[in-house]
Amino acid sequence: MKRLSLFVLALWAAVPAAACEVCYGAAKSSSSPLVSGARLGVFLLLGVTVAVLGGLARFFFYLRNRARQTEIDQIASEWAQFQRSSST
Repeated sequence: MKRLSLFVLALWAAVPAAACEVCYGAAKSSSSPLVSGARLGVFLLLGVTVAVLGGLARFFFYLRNRARQTEIDQIASEWAQFQRSSST
C-alpha cells in the first residue's frame, strides 16, 4: 500500500514534459530546417515500420494460402484413392 501511495504521489507531483525553447520556437515557423528534418525523419521511420509489418502480414497470408492448398490437394488425393478402391 505504501508503494502505491508513493506512486500516486509521484504521478500527481510530476511536471508535464515540454519541448525546449529552441524546438518550441522553431515549431512556430514550419520553414525551419530543424523542424522539416524532424518531420521527414518521423515519416521515414513510419514508412519503414509499415513496410516491415506489411511484409510480415503478406508472408503469413502466403503460409495460410499454402496450407489451404496442401489440404485441398491431400483431400483430393484421398478422394481419388477412395473412388479407385471402391470401384474394384
